[in-house]
Amino acid sequence: MNTRDRTLGTLFSQPLRYMLASLTLVVAAGFAHNASAQPVGPGPRGGMAGGMHEMGGPGGMLGGHHLTRMLDLVGATTDQRTQIKTITDAARADLKTIRTSGATLHQQMQAAFTAATVDARAVEALRVQILAQHDAASKRMTQAMLDVSRVLSADQRKTLADVMAKRQAMMKRHAAERATIDGSTK
Repeated sequence: MNTRDRTLGTLFSQPLRYMLASLTLVVAAGFAHNASAQPVGPGPRGGMAGGMHEMGGPGGMLGGHHLTRMLDLVGATTDQRTQIKTITDAARADLKTIRTSGATLHQQMQAAFTAATVDARAVEALRVQILAQHDAASKRMTQAMLDVSRVLSADQRKTLADVMAKRQAMMKRHAAERATIDGSTK
C-alpha cells in the first residue's frame, strides 16, 4: 500500500468508504446501462455511449427512479429526501452545462476526423479537452455523492453498501451464466 492509499484510508471512515464504493457501483452501472441503451451522438450503432451525458438527465442517476429507489431502500426521511433532492438538482444543472460543452467537443472531433486532411495535433488537443470535460463531470458526480453521504446516516450508508454488494454479486453471476451460454453455443 503506498502513502497515497494510506492517506485516503485515514480520510474516510469505513461506512463512508462503503458508501463511496456503493455509489461508484451505482454510477458504473448507470454508465453501462446508458452506454447500451441511450445513444446520444455519432458512433457505433448510430450512437455513442451515453455514459455521463445521461447521468444528470431526468431518469439518470441523479434523479428519477434510481434516486427514489435508493432512498426507499435506506428508509430516508422526508427531510433527507428534500436535502438530497436539492443536492442532486444542483449537480444535475452543473452536469447539463458540462454535457453541453461535451457535445460541442464531440462535434469538433467528428469534424476533425472527417476533414480532407486529419490534423493530429488538433485531434490530440480535442482529446485532451474531452478528457478534461469527463474529469470535470466525474468530480461533480463525486462531490454530489459526498454531499449525499453526509445527509445519510452510517446505518443507511451500510444498508446501501449491502444492497450494492448483493447487486454486484448478482451481476457477476449473470455475466458468468452468459459466458457459459455464449461459450457452449459457439
